[in-house]
Amino acid sequence: MENIKAYVNQHKDRFIQELIELLKIPSISADGAYSQDVLDTAEAIKNSLQKAGCTSVEICETPGYPIVYGERIIDPNLPTVLVYGHYDVQPADPIDLWTSPPFEPVIKETDKHPDGAIFARGACDDKGQMYMHVKALEYMVSNENLPCNVKFMIEGEEEIGSSSLAWFVERNQEKLSNDVILISDTGMISNTQPSITTGLRGLSYVEVEVTGPNRDLHSGLYGGAVANPINILSKMIASLHDENNHITIPGFYDKVEELSLDERAEMAKAPFSLEAYKNALDIDDVYGEKGYTTNERNSIRPTLDVNGIWGGYTGEGAKTVIASKAYAKISMRLVPNQVSKEITELFQKHFESIAPKSVKVKVTPHHGGEGYVTPIDNIGYKAANKAYTETFGIPAIPQRSGGSIPIVALFEKELKSKTILMGFGLDSDAIHSPNEHFGIFNYLKGIETIPLFYKYFVELSKQGNS
Repeated sequence: MENIKAYVNQHKDRFIQELIELLKIPSISADGAYSQDVLDTAEAIKNSLQKAGCTSVEICETPGYPIVYGERIIDPNLPTVLVYGHYDVQPADPIDLWTSPPFEPVIKETDKHPDGAIFARGACDDKGQMYMHVKALEYMVSNENLPCNVKFMIEGEEEIGSSSLAWFVERNQEKLSNDVILISDTGMISNTQPSITTGLRGLSYVEVEVTGPNRDLHSGLYGGAVANPINILSKMIASLHDENNHITIPGFYDKVEELSLDERAEMAKAPFSLEAYKNALDIDDVYGEKGYTTNERNSIRPTLDVNGIWGGYTGEGAKTVIASKAYAKISMRLVPNQVSKEITELFQKHFESIAPKSVKVKVTPHHGGEGYVTPIDNIGYKAANKAYTETFGIPAIPQRSGGSIPIVALFEKELKSKTILMGFGLDSDAIHSPNEHFGIFNYLKGIETIPLFYKYFVELSKQGNS
């Protein structure tokens, strides 16, 4: 694979343009108005896999959006790598905060990306990172150095909970059989210090509804005499944390994994500047659970956050009204050993119990998933580290992520495989936010690094079997 850098440099303009064309399709899975765009994206991925060298590609129907499956089997006796990614994207709202239209990709220079970055919804999460694997396959096939079998499973519902993926995996275990699962849907510390995500948090996501009077009321005639659902909801939410920002739901921490001081010391070795962190977010100070550092709070500790809250009149001008209803969307990030279903039930029981009799409360569970940890003595981790070390010139640092990819735990349960998370994005790439982007350097470096994972995974697998 000595010529991989030359190959990437020779074809980089085409690689970039192909990604730009993919990013133009608004494959927003959460909004039914874009359903045809989601289906069009699946077709585009199918065509790309065929051109890259998959000998068999199909669009597999599910109860929801389809899964694109492709494979190239060169020898059943060789190891098999299963690549997972997703082709759906988050909604682009709020549109007015984008500096360029979210589905009209443009390349701009930034402080973190002096070589330029592609600005578009899905650039980093996950079209850009997923497409690196397609181009890595193209390189290995065209240069006849694919060292093992490869399978692709690219879904269209990751941003809405991957419910159809679970259905598909359970029914296609033989088709999806593999020796390791490879995912690029995470990030790394910086463009000079790679890292490998070894842990993910789980997720419990709920929506709450508080109902007071049977209609909106005049705030002068009824104010002070009837419960205001917005006021009540605000108080209930505020009570979910104590003065130390510890979550107050009974039983919430019962299964939380407590890392040893030695493990926390290892985590602390990762480069981190608190001042740079605050400056990047334009905040005067950080905020979180007492007794833990910023990097611990956003990775090894569970959280509870309000993702949206609404009710009453929010239009221009004034309307003196007591709303009949108030709503909020709440997500809880969970750590290994916490079970999403159990946490959802604990939340529902507690939230209903703290409501005053003057209102009615409804809790609607949405989606959830479990946390995950990959051991660093795993062959897949070692292969990824060797690949990063070769292309970046420095070993990767193991790092736990605050994000959630619920299907990783599902893969281990159903397919009995470990997952290696080779991310190439940066925390500053604004995924899920306006002005999402993905560095040209990161995109091309991913294409350069991924084939080396295959090489070293096969070599280490042979050593382990000898």
